[in-house]
Amino acid sequence: MAKKEKNTKKTVSSGKFPLIIFPIIAVCIGIIYCMVKTMTIDADYWEKVRKDNFEKDSVELKPNRGNILSSEGELLASSLPNYKVRFDFGTTVTIPMQVTVGKGDKQRTKTKYVVLDSLQRDSCILANLPAISGGLARICPALDSAGYYQHLAKGLEEHKRYYDVCPGYILNFIQYNQLRELPIFNIRTKYGSGIIVEERNNRKKPFGSLARRTLGEMFGAKDSARSGLELAYDSLLRGQSGLLHQRRIRSKNVDIVDQEPVDGYDLVSTINVSMQDICETALREKLLEVNAEFGVVVLLETKTGDVKAIVNLARDSVSGNYYEMRNYALAALMEPGSTFKTASIMVALDDGEITLNDKVDTGCGVYNMHGAKMKDSNWARGGCGVLDVTYAVVRSSNIGVSRLIDSHYHDKPEKFIEGLKRVGIGAPLGLPFYGMADPRIWGPENKSYWSEVALPWMSIGYGTQIPPISTVTFYNAIANGGKMVRPRFVRGISKNGEMVREFPVQVIKEHICKESTLKDIQGILYKVVNDKKFGTGKRAASKHFSVSGKTGTAQVAIGGGYHNGRTEHLVSFCGYYPSENPQYTCIVAIRTAAGGVSGGGTAGTVFAKIAERVYSKNVTTDIRRAADSLSIFVPSVKNGDMAATTALLKQMNIPYTGEESRWSSATHDAEQVTFAPLATDSAIMPDLTGMGARDAVYAIESRGMKARVRGYGRVKSQSLPYGSKVQEGKVVTLELN
Repeated sequence: MAKKEKNTKKTVSSGKFPLIIFPIIAVCIGIIYCMVKTMTIDADYWEKVRKDNFEKDSVELKPNRGNILSSEGELLASSLPNYKVRFDFGTTVTIPMQVTVGKGDKQRTKTKYVVLDSLQRDSCILANLPAISGGLARICPALDSAGYYQHLAKGLEEHKRYYDVCPGYILNFIQYNQLRELPIFNIRTKYGSGIIVEERNNRKKPFGSLARRTLGEMFGAKDSARSGLELAYDSLLRGQSGLLHQRRIRSKNVDIVDQEPVDGYDLVSTINVSMQDICETALREKLLEVNAEFGVVVLLETKTGDVKAIVNLARDSVSGNYYEMRNYALAALMEPGSTFKTASIMVALDDGEITLNDKVDTGCGVYNMHGAKMKDSNWARGGCGVLDVTYAVVRSSNIGVSRLIDSHYHDKPEKFIEGLKRVGIGAPLGLPFYGMADPRIWGPENKSYWSEVALPWMSIGYGTQIPPISTVTFYNAIANGGKMVRPRFVRGISKNGEMVREFPVQVIKEHICKESTLKDIQGILYKVVNDKKFGTGKRAASKHFSVSGKTGTAQVAIGGGYHNGRTEHLVSFCGYYPSENPQYTCIVAIRTAAGGVSGGGTAGTVFAKIAERVYSKNVTTDIRRAADSLSIFVPSVKNGDMAATTALLKQMNIPYTGEESRWSSATHDAEQVTFAPLATDSAIMPDLTGMGARDAVYAIESRGMKARVRGYGRVKSQSLPYGSKVQEGKVVTLELN
């Protein structure tokens, strides 16, 4: 009988099965639990680990803030980089060293980066401190060499991690590049050298204080606007920030741009630099003469309402000099004085309450107006007697105007107030400036203010408060055929030198009054200036063109009221020229405690000076009218490459002289062109001022840099100054005009 085969298969008994399967299930459950816990409970922790080790948080990429340009394309405000430099005395310092590798023919020099330990690092920094301190004292004189040595030695001793290199000092671009040439600071490796740089935008105004308050201010390091055009158009100027993050790839931090920044738009303002300078110079001279508190000038282009110049000068109590401290033209509520009489008479004429032939008795210059004495400026000389409506304004009679208005509106003051609103003197202008003041003209509804004498005093400019910009806008409407346009400060926005959007002229009122009323008022304002005997504004007249306008003189109470406190004078003149075809409207207002001042004699003379200087600036004459057979006209020659220029001058038979040189500067007089050689050191930035765009670009790019051109004509400024060291790959911006 055959033997039974032995069973060789191994089996697991049912009793041992749970001992195997349950641990496996437990491990799986544990894995699932850890996964869920990682994704939920510990999610924040592991996200932080991921960002710290593999991907850094997104960094904001700031755009370049747009420029503010004049109406002629000149730079009024621009952003330039500033740098706050700090040092980490506790960081790892890696220095490059040149080592020789290979043998024989294959021997070569290779840069090797050596990581210094803490002792080596401190010794290296300490050994270079004298050179660093001396260099810093030359670059930024916040401290002398010894002071910098002590300052940096303290940071090194305490191993400060975020130590201010130049305490309280912000470096400009040139200073920053000079600092990066100093020992230790000149280490530029991918592993870092301990230098921490915070780049900031610094707003620069090439024309200094010109229109400073209107252009506005920035909050510095915060890069946020605080006033003026900077604040009003901040959303356009600021641009859009971009985003960047770093990701760890193959042991290296790689910058990944998620969103490119979009630079801000440039504002093309209506301000004309030459006119602004004319207005500021004329006003400052008069302020110094009469020892004034402050003065305002606003110059408008009549048809468009473009603000060609706006000046706000106030006296500094310490130095006594005059600066742009506050935008009085927009924000200061002032009693307009006699310039308001024009609006009062306009309302009465437009309502049909009076005509130019109506008479009013001003007596001997003193009149009892509802229990209060009203005086004319010539009351001491016997007053004006009986006046018609025209000469009540021409002679600026307080009694004449107030009696006319009071006699017709005493029982219906609401109609007069409505008339003032109708002609636009009290209309809010809706300008985009923060702190802009709207006119305040109180009516009978204001019980605390209104009384029997409120109306007559209001009619001559007292008890009302109007900013100068509103007064000049009203007079500009008279000059503009009755059409009131909103003052325009910005003509449009541009990008890369091209106009992207133009802001249209905005009409507030098509007609401020009837056409017949307008002609009457224009005739009155003409006589105010051109009546040589009685016109209070005759000092504003010009021999070269006709002027129309109105004077204003108001007393301003300073503490204690008009009777118990001291008073100052607010004198003004508002007018337009030429009278037949107005081109510009201008207001001049000056506040002073000096005696003997008047709207005509003080503000009017400033107006005349501004008007004549602006007029002469805009006079153009065809040069061919002056030509004769003996005339030789020598053209203006740009600086730069003179090879083609000299050939052209020879062809035109125009004489030239000077040292022969391909790169030259050029000047000319009535007889010849004179050349002088320009420096051509390829390692130094040349002076490009006066060159044409082609030669200037060639000079930049031949030195390994890139050129960016703005404007047309000759170079007027360059972002990398003359004499600076050439930096390969740097972008140099050229401003042309």
